[in-house]
Amino acid sequence: MMSLHEWAERLRAFFRKRELDRELDSELSSHVEMAVEENLRQGMSEQEARRRALVRLGGIEPSKELHRDARGLPALDHLLQDLRYTLRKLRRDRGFALIAVLILGLGIGANTAVFSVVNTILLRPLPLANPQQLVWIAPEIGAPCGFSCETYSADAFEEFRAQNRSFQDVTGYFPFSTVNNERLTVRGEPVPATAVGVVANFFQVLGVQPMLGRLFTADEAQKNSHPVVLLSNAFWKRQFAADAAIVGKAIDLNGAPATVVGVLPASFDFGAVFSPGEKVDFFSPMILDDARHWGNILTLIGRLKPGVSVAHAQAETTLLAPRLYFDVRYPNSKGDYKANLFPLKQYVTGRLRGPLMMLWFAVGAILLLVCVNLSNLLLARAATRSKEFALRSALGAGRMRLVRQLLTESLILSVGGAALGLGLAAAITGLLAHEVSIALPLLGSVRVDAAALVWTLLLASTVAIVFGVVPGLKISAGNLHESLKDAGPGMSEGRRHERVRAALVVCEVTLACVLLAGAGLLLRSFLRVLDINLGFQPARAAAIKLDYSEGDNAEKRAVTFRRILERVQAIPGVEADGMVDYLPLGPNRNWGALTVKGKVYRPGEAPAPLIYVVTPGFFRSMGMSVVAGRDFRWEDTPSTQKVIIINEAVARRLWPNGGAVGRIVRGNGDDLLVAGVVADVRETSVEGTAGLQAYYPATQYTPAGAELVVRTQLPPESLASSVLGALRQLNPNQPAAEFVPLQHIVDHAVSPRRFFVLLVASFALFAVVLASLGIYGVISYSVTRRTREIGVRMALGASPAGVQFMVLRATLRLTLVGIALGIMAAFAAAHLMASLLFGIKPADPLTFAATVAVLASVALVAGFLPASRASRIEPMSALRAN
Repeated sequence: MMSLHEWAERLRAFFRKRELDRELDSELSSHVEMAVEENLRQGMSEQEARRRALVRLGGIEPSKELHRDARGLPALDHLLQDLRYTLRKLRRDRGFALIAVLILGLGIGANTAVFSVVNTILLRPLPLANPQQLVWIAPEIGAPCGFSCETYSADAFEEFRAQNRSFQDVTGYFPFSTVNNERLTVRGEPVPATAVGVVANFFQVLGVQPMLGRLFTADEAQKNSHPVVLLSNAFWKRQFAADAAIVGKAIDLNGAPATVVGVLPASFDFGAVFSPGEKVDFFSPMILDDARHWGNILTLIGRLKPGVSVAHAQAETTLLAPRLYFDVRYPNSKGDYKANLFPLKQYVTGRLRGPLMMLWFAVGAILLLVCVNLSNLLLARAATRSKEFALRSALGAGRMRLVRQLLTESLILSVGGAALGLGLAAAITGLLAHEVSIALPLLGSVRVDAAALVWTLLLASTVAIVFGVVPGLKISAGNLHESLKDAGPGMSEGRRHERVRAALVVCEVTLACVLLAGAGLLLRSFLRVLDINLGFQPARAAAIKLDYSEGDNAEKRAVTFRRILERVQAIPGVEADGMVDYLPLGPNRNWGALTVKGKVYRPGEAPAPLIYVVTPGFFRSMGMSVVAGRDFRWEDTPSTQKVIIINEAVARRLWPNGGAVGRIVRGNGDDLLVAGVVADVRETSVEGTAGLQAYYPATQYTPAGAELVVRTQLPPESLASSVLGALRQLNPNQPAAEFVPLQHIVDHAVSPRRFFVLLVASFALFAVVLASLGIYGVISYSVTRRTREIGVRMALGASPAGVQFMVLRATLRLTLVGIALGIMAAFAAAHLMASLLFGIKPADPLTFAATVAVLASVALVAGFLPASRASRIEPMSALRAN
């Protein structure tokens, strides 16, 4: 083993190579000249004297090599030689190098981008302090009664916070907030803004510290306290030009002053964690005394004490939850709560684990396909270099030396591909981070970070070995004499390579088949999702957030709403308009059970529908069907009979034999006349089942807000300015809120599935292109190698069509073997991804038939060019050439 001193000397000699070589040349020349003089003195001729001197020295070049090995770092020297040689070869073969780097760049780039997404969403901790201690607390998850069943009342929250022993603290936020729910006036211009109410200790529990100012205090959440807000970092930059002196200033919020107490850091994105796809502009402290009797209003999050596990906390809360009061004023409101605890990270991203793992597998298959394709390319290239390798072997190069040379070439190509891939991945992640139409959590923080760089380095190294080692071993194992003899075109040496390349093409077709079948299943599932009858018609309808000040005064509110609807109805092109407080596929709430008057129900038996407060005309504007009875009327006032409209699901639950219209139900403490029955609407999820819904008139009940829905005969975007102008004529404080087509809301709801489908479909397309290139390469090489054979066949009478058929048959033989293997693998993979499918079975025959048809067609196209070339071979020319 060399000492440290010897290492240092060798390293020093490595960097003084030229100087030492000059000294060595001088010294060797001196020795040779002295030996020549000595030989001359012994009577030899000058030529013989020099020859004897060189023989005694053992040759100039071998002596130099021995000296260099003894003084420097031979391994590094050899590596540099290989690198220089490789660069020269690739420079001479630019076309091959560019194609290889491009293919590698696409494969590595896609892998790095997907890894960055997986790392951000699944692997990396939440961007909060000690996120492993944060727990999501909910009575039920995914219950048909919506957000109301996933939240707690103010009284229940305060009791839970006081009585539990597992949490350092518990906090909550108001999940029923909608987009653009506040009006901010800046320089006299009303601006829409999205705000979320939070419990005063919300940011302390999450461990978020303000970038400017301070967090909320407990006093600021007391009744009659002065309004204060905390700005999100993005809103502060966008709306206040990153004013460093914003803290302490008052802003006009809904016509009243509110003081900015702080600005949150850019690293905290509420929407990314709690409401994917939404941007929150500011936060305000919830005054629980004002909201104490609103029902379930708080989503709870707790921070566990150090050393306390989720299981331990679950055991405690399971006992504690039934002792919580919905409303402490009513003793019988105790006992209805449950508590389900989930680590916050699991709740936020857990449902995406399956799709992301599928995506990771797909992109891994792409990388494997890239390796196989490049191995094929390198084998084809190596076949043309067989004489070069044979000569190098004849001159003394060992097998490992040749393998190392080929690995060096693959490593350089890999490094080039990795550099291109990193640029591609950075561009993809940059686009994803700014893409707000995809409702995936944490997507805004996706980036190529240090972990992604390490992953890319690992990929590049692995890829270099995988696609470089097969050609290296194959070439180095060749027969020296046979190679020297068969180096000309069309010789039998290529037969061995052809078999290997054919096997690689079968692998490519197999992988492409798996990806194509998987993409086909996902695409068909997505199309089934788009074909779902939502219960409303999103096409040619749009909604805008409405500002109004009438609040709880039902009579004034009815007058205002009617004037607005009549004014908008007068706009040319408007077909229908109406209002609702919560649009489908957004926040929702529940007001308890509806019961048939006089009937006694068992606990949980009575339907508890989601509640929407609407105006007359709403159902027509949404394209919903009133299947029985009538719509609401402006004559349904607080002084007349309270009315309700229910959906078919509620009607079936209450009156299984029909006849709901005209009956009386008890709901929200009132006797309600069922005025009509409407079709079911998928209110919480496009892919879920339609649940229970009930509609109350905005002329009798207070809505939580107002969304004006306009149905038009024109493209909705063309009416945006007209509608906003009409609203501002009636209310100058109407903010310039976005006029959102309902189709965008639907698209947003299905955006995660669309995201995965697009990516997997892109990978499948890339796989098919690679497979077709592989097929083309092998068949084309085979035609070149068999040129003489084909010439002989044609000379003996084979027709061009017969030759073409022969080549295409060979193409299909390869393809069908790959398809057969691929179908079996795809069938197994489809069952693993069954939970991601919608409306189709994993063994969907149409998808698999289409996969076979596409691959066979692509193979025929790829094989047609060489087949056509083979059919045009002139027999005499082919025979003379060989």
